[in-house]
Formats: sequence, C-alpha cells, structure tokens
Amino acid sequence: MAKMAKTVTFSSFSSLSNLSSLPSFNSLPASPLSTQTFSKSMMEEALESAESIIRKWDPNSQSYTKIISLFRHSRKEAKEFIRCVRDLRKAMHFLVSQDSKSDKLVLAQSLMQIGMSTMEKEFFQILSSNRDHLDPDSASGQSTISSNSEFEVYMEHDDDEDDELKKAGESISQVEKASALVMTDLKVIAETMISCGYGKECIKSYKLIRKSIVDEGLHLLGIEKVKTSQFHKMDWGVLEVMIKNWIKAAKIGVTTLFKGEKLLCDHVFSASLTIGQSCFNQIAKEAGLNLFTLPELVSHKEKKQHHHERIFKLMDLYAAISDLWPDIEMIFSFDSLASVKTLVLSTLKKLKDSIHTCLKEFETTIHKDSSKELSPEGGVHKLTRTTMSFISSLSEYSRVLSEILAEHPLKKNSRLLESYFTAPILEDEHVNNQVCSVHIAWLILVFLCKLDTKAESYNDVSLSYIFLVNNLQFVIDTVRSSQLKNLIGDDWLTKHEAKLKSYAEKYEKAAWTNVFVSLPAKTSAKLSPEEATTCFKRFHAAFAGAYLKQSSCIIVDAKLRDDLKVSIARKLVPEYREFYEKYLPMLRQDRNIEMLVCFKPDNLENYLSDLFHGTPMLSGSSHSAASASLSSPSCFSIRCVKH
Repeated sequence: MAKMAKTVTFSSFSSLSNLSSLPSFNSLPASPLSTQTFSKSMMEEALESAESIIRKWDPNSQSYTKIISLFRHSRKEAKEFIRCVRDLRKAMHFLVSQDSKSDKLVLAQSLMQIGMSTMEKEFFQILSSNRDHLDPDSASGQSTISSNSEFEVYMEHDDDEDDELKKAGESISQVEKASALVMTDLKVIAETMISCGYGKECIKSYKLIRKSIVDEGLHLLGIEKVKTSQFHKMDWGVLEVMIKNWIKAAKIGVTTLFKGEKLLCDHVFSASLTIGQSCFNQIAKEAGLNLFTLPELVSHKEKKQHHHERIFKLMDLYAAISDLWPDIEMIFSFDSLASVKTLVLSTLKKLKDSIHTCLKEFETTIHKDSSKELSPEGGVHKLTRTTMSFISSLSEYSRVLSEILAEHPLKKNSRLLESYFTAPILEDEHVNNQVCSVHIAWLILVFLCKLDTKAESYNDVSLSYIFLVNNLQFVIDTVRSSQLKNLIGDDWLTKHEAKLKSYAEKYEKAAWTNVFVSLPAKTSAKLSPEEATTCFKRFHAAFAGAYLKQSSCIIVDAKLRDDLKVSIARKLVPEYREFYEKYLPMLRQDRNIEMLVCFKPDNLENYLSDLFHGTPMLSGSSHSAASASLSSPSCFSIRCVKH
C-alpha cells in the first residue's frame, strides 16, 4: 500500500469561478463565526487563522509536516484545521459578495487549494493506513452510525484520541472504537471537501483504496474471473467443488464484503447521496458482476445439458442466491448498479427452468427404465434404492421446489392423483408447500407403477408378490424415516401399509393355497385309513414342494418376515396338528408309517422359521441338518444349502 501511495498525484483544484455553484454560506455547519453577522473584521480573522494553520500543513512545504499525518499528530489540531477551512469558505463567500477582484480573495483561493490538497492527502493516508479498522466486518458493525452531519459533534470536544475512545463507551470493543473514530474522521473530511466543491478529488482517493480492498476480498474468498471457453470444458466433478465453495464465498461476499462497503460508503459520503452512489458504483459494480458470473455460467450450461442427478447442486445454488436476494436488492439498489440485479434475476430464472427440466427428466427416466435384471429371490431392486434415495433427497429442498413448482402445477392424471393422495398443508409451512407435496407423491406413484410392471416379469406369481412386498416396504420405510413423511403425510403411509398387507395376503394365497387345501375340511366326514393315507401323502408333497420353492425367497424387513411366517404358521400348523392327532393312531399298524407321515406338527414350525432368508433348500439325503426333525431317516428330507 505504501507503493500505491507514492503513485498518487493530487489533482489540481477547482478555480475561483466555481464558487458561485458551491453551497450557500448559511448551509455550512455551525462554527464560532456562523453565529454572528459576518463582518470585515471577522473575515480578516478567518483569513489570518486559516493561513497560519494551512501553510503549516502544506504538503508542498519543506517542514516536517510534509511527512507526517495531521490527524495522527494531533486530533485537536486536526479539528482546528477543519474549522479554519470551513471558516475560510465563509470568508470567500463574503469577499465574493463585497469585492470579487480583491487580493484577499486571491489569497483565500490559494489557501483553500492548499487546504484541500492537505485534506486529500489526509483522506488517502487514513484510508490506506487503516485497512484493518475499515474492513467489512468493522464497517458492518457501524451500521447504526448517524448519517447526519458529523461536524457539530466532531467539533464539540477538544479531547485527544484516548479521551475520545473513552467517550465511545465501554460496550464496544477497542477495535470497534478505533473503527468508529476512523470512519468519523473520513466522514468529516469528505463532508468538508464536498461542501467546498472538491468532491471529485475526494472520490478519487476513496475509490482507489476501497476498490482494491473489495477486489482483494473477492480474491481471498476464491472468486476469480472464469472464461466461458474454459468453463464449458470443466468436468462436472470440478464444477461441484466450485459451486460448493462459491456458495460459502457468496454469503460472506454479499453479507459482509459488499454490505460493509455499502455502509461505509453511505456513511462517509452522507453529505451527498449522488457522490456516494457514484463512488459505490465504481467500487462494487465490476466486482458484483464478477461474483455472480459462476452461477450464471452454470445455469446457462445446465439449460442445454440436463442431468437429473445434478439437480441438487442447482437447487443449492438457487437457494443460496434466493436467501441473499434481500441483501443484494438493498446493496445494489442504485440504478447505476441495475446490471448486477439483472444478472442475478436472470440467473435465478435460468436455474428454476433447469431444475424443473431435471424433474421432468427424472420422471422420464423412470418411465423409460427397461432393465430386465431382477433379484431371483424377489429382493429390493436397484432402481428402488436409487429412485427413493433421489426422491428422499428432493424432500430436503421443499422450499425451493415449492417456489419452482408453483409456476408448473401438475396437470396430468389429476383425478388419479386425488384418489391416491391428499397433500397435507402444514401449519408452519407456506401454502405452496402443497404443490411440492403433490409432485413428490406423483413421482412415487409413477415409480410404484414401474414396480408393478417389473413384478410381471417374474414367471412365478408368488415371487412377484414377494418382490412387491419387499420393494413397497422399502418405499414406506424411506418415507417414514425422512422428510418425505412431513410432505406426504400419515394418510399416505396408512394407505400404502394397507396395500403392503394386501400384497402379503396375495403372496400367501399364491404360494401356500395348495398346502392349505391338501388337508380335509373340518366339516368333512371321517376318513377311512386309505383316505387318511392319501391325505398325508398329498399334504407332504404339497408342503415339501411349497417349502422348496419358497425357501429361495427373501423378505428383507425382519418384522415383516416374522409377521409373514407367523401368519402362515397360524393357518397351517393348527389344522395339520388336528389332522395329525386324529388320523395318526388309525395308521400305526401300517409298517410304512414313517414314510407316510414325514412331518410332525412341531417340525412344521421349525421349517417355517427358516423361510425368507434367501437360502434355497434342496432335496437331499438323510444326512441333512434338517433330517433330525423328521420322523424317519428314510423319509423325504430337506436340507439347507448355503450360498
């Protein structure tokens, strides 16, 4: 920064002809001379006082004051300098009204130019040497400082800096106190220079320092200019990292860097709204456009190349910018900065379009899925896991989706959807949340229809129902354990749990009906020994066939697995036990009884308990682990083959 100071050349100052356009004498802040009728003697006194202190601090003099700062040397003397400059301004007005060709007016003009040169030098030095006290955080902390004229308050006290710091109060930190003093000094200097017609010179120094600070701040946040040609060659993985870093940087950039700079600029140039606007425009416009270049490029790229899995980074971007919009609108409120707001609004619109297109693409992907690969044991399909993971993640963005889907309400199959689902309107959510709920429910419905289609690919009806049971249970579990439950509600869960129960019942009917009907009805007449023998054989064949077939199936959910086994056992074991106990004594004289009656009632429960683990049972020898539970080693046996 020292090098920067050396390169600055202070500009020439306004000529005497500009005096007529300056603020009127009465508009200047109060001073000891302004409370009386300005007389010739007072004019001469003002000239004399001004000449003494202004020449002392002439930047072009050979004295020690050339190399030291007035405000650092003595705040009391700095205040006196400002008072004399303002009184000199009034004296010049008096001289113009009395004698525009007066030698004293020429002297006054010369003194004013020296005084303004000194103040410009001080202004630059304060800005360049107090970067730490004028960082965005410090400026933000001073947001409550009055924008009224500082001069009266500033001139009330002749205290040195230590005394002024004490007056700043004990409730703020030492850094904040120092920042407040620096900001006050800058404001008083700017107010004085502007009132004397030297606003342009003031802006020159301010813009030079503060623009470099804003640009450096963005650089430290990792915000760099990105060329369009380079951007379009970037891999999506690289862009994901850039987006993640940008979101963090943008929040700091807007709420701290730009907001702090706006507050500082408004404070320092509160004497002139026009000058303040012009100054902030020159400092922040280019940096603001640079900050929002990346999301604009991302939104433009994704508008042409849609990949539904990228929707989450797009929604992260949209949410981040939307959250920052109130600050953006306030910070870049001037017409001269409209291009920044236009860029942001355009980016938001493109992001909304891209996000909606990604949603449509996701739905299309479900419709078009034609994979034939199915789990042989009827387990959870890969498509179920990926689809529900995606939809569950969508539910975390309900606010963003509500804003976007409000412009694209669901129209197709609305009657079907209404009969299938009624979206809840949560008390603490915006009514638009219903739009998101309905759309999420629609996506799940589309997927469940795809599951029905895939289930038809199984050659065995019972296995198709096992497939539906497993996959619907996975869907229900995902809804219950995620934000989806709050979106689509308990009513949805109740309906689909009933549907799950229906699938389980249909599975039992398809897989075990032959076993159930192999036993005689309770109302049947008493069987003869030959008929009883036939029933035992028929039951054993039906049970062994069903068991071997169903042993390869899997029920993923432990509770559902146990419930289904209990349901089958309750229908089968008591009926068989009654038949077994009634007709076994009749056949005890048969020497082949052990071959005829392979299963005891307790054996059935043991076999059923081994079902639905996805471990197929194949017929085999009497040396199997299961043979111990059979009545005879020569009987048909079932053994477990581990995979």
